[in-house]
Amino acid sequence: MFSREEAARLRQQFWISFGQYMKPILGAEGLPVNWINYKTGIKHLFFRMDAEQKFASIAIEFAHPDEGIQALFFEQFQEFKLMFENALQNEVWNWQLHGTNNFGKQVVRIECILPKVSVFNQQQWPDIIAFLKPRIIALDEFWTDVKPIFEDLLS
Repeated sequence: MFSREEAARLRQQFWISFGQYMKPILGAEGLPVNWINYKTGIKHLFFRMDAEQKFASIAIEFAHPDEGIQALFFEQFQEFKLMFENALQNEVWNWQLHGTNNFGKQVVRIECILPKVSVFNQQQWPDIIAFLKPRIIALDEFWTDVKPIFEDLLS
């Protein structure tokens, strides 16, 4: 298939292309956003976008080492589930209290997957971008509204 170097190069090209495509789009607060490395402002809380050989995904991932705090954040996200679903136009996401991240670490994970696409097929890049773009923008809008509540959980 592809050498490790070629696969890394294609992934890098995809994310550069995605970043350039998203660069002119301002966040919900009207400010520039680094969409690829989105900063939630909460330690251990990430918005993750992945494009792999067989799928693309977008997720909220909370990797706090304390399981009790993970559960608290999961419960808080569930409190906002209706608001979340409205922001994401009632799309079904997978909610996992005890998911696993790419490093094998236990995390809270709220995820949506686009199956049967490959970052290694450049003809599918528009499909992957069309999947990721509206969801990361909607997550930004949702997060702008609820971030203060999550900040209060840690204070």
